Amino acid sequence: MGNDFKDLFGDWSPEDERRVSPDSSLPEPENRTRRPLQEKEVRVVNVYEAVMESFGTQPAQKTTFVLLRDNSGRECRIFVLPDVAMAISLGLEPGTPERPFTHDLMKTLIERLGGAVERVTIDDLWQETYYARITVTHGTEVMDIDARPSDAIALALRFRAPIYVAESVLEAAQQE
Repeated sequence: MGNDFKDLFGDWSPEDERRVSPDSSLPEPENRTRRPLQEKEVRVVNVYEAVMESFGTQPAQKTTFVLLRDNSGRECRIFVLPDVAMAISLGLEPGTPERPFTHDLMKTLIERLGGAVERVTIDDLWQETYYARITVTHGTEVMDIDARPSDAIALALRFRAPIYVAESVLEAAQQE
């Protein structure tokens, strides 16, 4: 079986997929250190559901996305799963649910441990996947925590924390 794998994939290894681009030796975004991003603050416009057209034999499918917009009117669509779409929608509305959902629980945990979400930064786009970091403060300590952008946005809304997108990510989103 080992030879079958080598016949199919040659000298490929999983580490080959952990590159930012084919001509770069940088690791995936979550393993990189902080760098200047020329971030732009964005706001969550809303969460939308759209029907993607059928393709070949594939039937039309529903998809959900959160729409972000900066002060210049540039938009960024981040596709999200239905459960996180609901969490983001709840975060846009005033009040709290009778029983905490996951992001409400995360907020309570962070607060009771003495922390706060300072900001969320969507800092990279790699192979059509967005990457984000949640900046949490605890006293004088500042921690960046890697997260899915959808979870980061849902948490930022609960903390009323600003959401930023790297300029390069905004530019790439305009080309999609």
